[in-house]
Amino acid sequence: MTLSARRSLAAVSALGVSQIISYGTLYYSFSILAPAMGEEFARSREWLFAAFSGTLLIGGIISPWSGRWADRFGAGRVMTLGSLAAAVSLLVCAWAPNWSIFAPALVTTGIATPFILYNTAFAVLVQIDPQAAPRRITLLTLIAGFSSTLFWPLATGLLKWFTWREIFLFYAGLQLCICFPIHFWLSQMTRTSPMLRPEASSDPATFDAGSLPLASRRSALILIASGFSFGSFALSAMLVHLVPVLAAVGLGTSAVLVGTIFGPSQFASRLVNMVLGHRFSALAVAILSTALIPLAFLMLLLPPPVPLIAGAILFAMLFGMGSGLNSIVQGTLPLALFGHRGYGEILGKITAARLTVSSTVPFIFAFILEQFGPHAALAIAAFVGCCGVVTFLMVARLVRRSYQ
Repeated sequence: MTLSARRSLAAVSALGVSQIISYGTLYYSFSILAPAMGEEFARSREWLFAAFSGTLLIGGIISPWSGRWADRFGAGRVMTLGSLAAAVSLLVCAWAPNWSIFAPALVTTGIATPFILYNTAFAVLVQIDPQAAPRRITLLTLIAGFSSTLFWPLATGLLKWFTWREIFLFYAGLQLCICFPIHFWLSQMTRTSPMLRPEASSDPATFDAGSLPLASRRSALILIASGFSFGSFALSAMLVHLVPVLAAVGLGTSAVLVGTIFGPSQFASRLVNMVLGHRFSALAVAILSTALIPLAFLMLLLPPPVPLIAGAILFAMLFGMGSGLNSIVQGTLPLALFGHRGYGEILGKITAARLTVSSTVPFIFAFILEQFGPHAALAIAAFVGCCGVVTFLMVARLVRRSYQ
């Protein structure tokens, strides 16, 4: 094994740990801790998820800058800064004396997310070894997929013994004591990547390693960003509200148990993709992953002769598989079509569109749940997911036409 390959595998292992912690502390735990926060601040579910939507919106706005900085200064340095920002924002939330301070503090956690989550982590792997990056991205998502499996029951268990404030302090400690050292170490390994300026090179061959002709890239970027935005709307709706929705459809205390199937299903889909993914294009995987999400929602809407628990298990399996593959193609599809030059900036633009749209989801979905019930919310989310499938089919058509 070459030195580059060993460094790449070491980076994947370290990033896997930091991604598990970062997604768990900044994303997956919120729906579990939200009722305790609402009780203390005397705020409804809609208010809490409106504030959480603000974190996604801020993350989307900042994503293009985080991508450019990853290209310019090195993705490892950007992640080091992000882990410090995450720790500080969690500390401020834990110490907030009232809602007027807590809500803005919660929104500021969104500043950290584009610096430490998948989009910048993928850029780290591309900068270390561009050729091995697609496989390493799959391996990273394979490891990080256990974040929800670990943090949903962890947050539920911690709430039995500690307040949500004490849990936030613990989470800040994880960011500072584990994620920060990992990201600082990675900052010594990563290098800057070429900026997205084709005119800067007189030799076209040195500019681009992507498969899509330059003339088609603008249209493809818009469609891909739209497709991921539709898919993320459906994904975010359930990832934030998974346990509450399962409880609302009638599973009761079994909701947490069914929710734990989600993580292993993510793992299984990513493992299959790692072994067999070379046989399929990144675009084909994108279409499949997006289609699995609305299909999963339909499992919770099956008529009464089908046992609810059976539908819920099928839902968790299909939803986990769709989510798992979706995380992979968010990194591999732009790399396959556009190449590694300016990869951070391209991924930042896609992430900005995706997060800006999905930032409305926690609030809107919570409102629909409260006003119209879980079945209407599931039907709406399934429809939006189907729009994502149609959009990626349009990307496939554009790619075919580009080579005719």
